[in-house]
Amino acid sequence: MSDTTISVALERATAAYADLGELGETVEDEWSYVTDLAAAWVARFGSVSAARGVEPIDDATLGAIEAVIDEVGLIADPHRAIDWLSTFPQVVLLALGEPA
Repeated sequence: MSDTTISVALERATAAYADLGELGETVEDEWSYVTDLAAAWVARFGSVSAARGVEPIDDATLGAIEAVIDEVGLIADPHRAIDWLSTFPQVVLLALGEPA
């Protein structure tokens, strides 16, 4: 069992999500969509962290979240980043056993 908490894992996921959002924001026509979507998902991460943040996270779940963080870190195309702005948080929440 990891000594990492859900809150720490969500902080890491939120930082990766912010990077993804910054890349997506470079598509000028999508700026409003990207910022609105990001605000909604970051708020959802915050809700989960507030409710369950002190819980320890098991190694498999942490590994899954870190794997998806690594995956989005490889994205260089802003349009692909926009695609992942909806997918990434759902994968993180699924790993945590949360509804998306």
